Amino acid sequence: MGERRRTRVGTAPAPGTATALDELELREGGRRVDPLTGTRTADLDVERVLAWWRGFEEQVFSRGAELRGLGRELEEAARAADTVLERNPPVLAGDVFGAVAAGFAAVPGVPALLAPWFAEFARSCGRAAGTRELADAARAGASAVQRAGAPGPGAGSLVDAMVPAVEALAGADAAGVPAVAALHAAYRAAADGTRHTVTGGLVDPGALVVTWFFERGTVV
Repeated sequence: MGERRRTRVGTAPAPGTATALDELELREGGRRVDPLTGTRTADLDVERVLAWWRGFEEQVFSRGAELRGLGRELEEAARAADTVLERNPPVLAGDVFGAVAAGFAAVPGVPALLAPWFAEFARSCGRAAGTRELADAARAGASAVQRAGAPGPGAGSLVDAMVPAVEALAGADAAGVPAVAALHAAYRAAADGTRHTVTGGLVDPGALVVTWFFERGTVV
């Protein structure tokens, strides 16, 4: 995988601008956050998966302008997911992903296209999300998204972030890597895949969303 280009600490994109190649870094409150290196060996329980969702949601709301026209759709989907979570508080890790899938399915466009992705995470993860469950979920989810209408790899879409992440998670599972480290590998692979979606110096917003999803899994 290629070396990540570092963004400036404390610098966020101007309102209304889209994400460029050097903006694929995890930031919180305008400051760069280094992903964890996988020292946490436990599988992700419902609290940690909920923290993952909250972090991903925060990325959508705080950096939605980088997604060009996709930001508002995803914000609507995130609010719909929160409504489901409020009505049916999650008990198991899979419940969180199930609520997100339901919320995204209610919003046409890319959110609805991502709903099968989250639905597969709900099916695979169940009580807790370990590396094997995450690998199975991502593989099934990428296939489901393509069946729902996304183009295949190489077309410059969200699938170009999903497929490398699937491969990274499969490799992590084969190597017996713990969940957080596996998600870190998936994040790096998704970011590299996203860089290959560049058009006019900007990455595909759907691919960026997938990268954010894995980013936030590294800090739960």
